[in-house]
Amino acid sequence: MPSDTVISTQSLTKRFTVKKTEVTAVTDLSIDVRRGELVAFLGPNGAGKSTSLRMLTTLIPPTSGGASVAGYDIERDPSGVRSRIGYVGQGSSGSFSQRVRDELLSQGAFYGMGRRERTQRTDELISSLELESFASRTVQQLSGGQKRRLDIALGLVHAPAVLFLDEPSTGLDPQSRANLWEHIVALRARYGTTVFLTTHYLEEADRYAERVMVMDSGRVIADDTAATLKANLAGDAITLTLDEATHLARASSAVERLAGAGAERRDDRTLAFTAPQGSALLPRLLRELDHEGIRVTTATAVPPTLDDVFLALTGRTLRDADKTEPDSPETSNDETRTLEGSTR
Repeated sequence: MPSDTVISTQSLTKRFTVKKTEVTAVTDLSIDVRRGELVAFLGPNGAGKSTSLRMLTTLIPPTSGGASVAGYDIERDPSGVRSRIGYVGQGSSGSFSQRVRDELLSQGAFYGMGRRERTQRTDELISSLELESFASRTVQQLSGGQKRRLDIALGLVHAPAVLFLDEPSTGLDPQSRANLWEHIVALRARYGTTVFLTTHYLEEADRYAERVMVMDSGRVIADDTAATLKANLAGDAITLTLDEATHLARASSAVERLAGAGAERRDDRTLAFTAPQGSALLPRLLRELDHEGIRVTTATAVPPTLDDVFLALTGRTLRDADKTEPDSPETSNDETRTLEGSTR
C-alpha cells in the first residue's frame, strides 16, 4: 500500500440475513483513498454507503474481504483504527445535559489526552468552528446547525487522520448547510485531514469533493472527479430553436453528424440533445448550420449535474432511486454507541 494511502479496501463485502433471506449490502468494494482527499460517496438509499462506512469505522465486521484505515487493519486492530479516526453519524452524538465546552473536554479525556492538551485543543476547536457564543450552553439548547458543528468538533478532538461523515448536513436549512461546509473545508485545509463522506445533496459533492464515488446495489459503479464524470458520462444538454420548421430535418442530420447523438424534436422548430463537451461543440455546430442556410434563433447549453451522471449510469436519477429503493439493513443503535463509547 502506498505511503500516502489512508483508506484501502480489498473486495470488502457485507451480507446480512433478513427474515432467513441473505441480503448482500456491499459487494467487492476495492478502493484506495489518499491522504488529504475529500471523497464523496453517493448513491440511493439501500446502495450500501452507510454499511461501507460502518465497516470502515469498525462498527460491523465484513463478511469477506479486508481493509485498512490509517495504517491499521479493521479486523485485526479495530482499536488502532478507532483511535485514529473521527466519525460523525447521522444522529447527534453529544450528551444533552452536558455543556458544549465540557463535552469537548470529556471527549479529549476519553482519548487519553492530558489536561493541558485537551484544554488547548478544545479552545482551538471552539474558535475554529465558531462555537464561542454557545460554548457554555447544554447540548439540548443548541440548534440543528450548532449541534452538527459540535459533532464535527467532537470528531476532531484527537486530531484524527481520517474523518468519516455520514450525511453531515441532512436536515439543516440552506444557510446552516453552507456554514457547516465552510467550517469543514477550512478545517481540512488547516489540518490536512482526509474527509470521507456520504451525502444526498449532490450539489455539495459537486462543489466540494475532489473525488466522487457512485454506488448502486452494493457496488461502486463510478469513481472519478465530478467534472470528469459529468463530461464523460452525462454531457451538456443542448437546445436549438430554428427560424423555420422546414429546416428541422436537415438540422437534426447535422446534429447527428457532428455530435454523434440523435436529437429529440421538442416542437416544430426545436431540437434537444445531449453531448459530451457540448458547450465546446456548440459554436462549430452553429457555424455548420449557418453554412447550410439554417438560421438558429436561440441556442442554450446546460451543464450536466451529478444526477445526470447517475441517470446515465443506471437509467434513473438519484432522487428517483431514493423514492423506490428500500434501505439496506442498518446497524443497531447499540453498535453506534459502541464506537462512540470507545472514542469518548
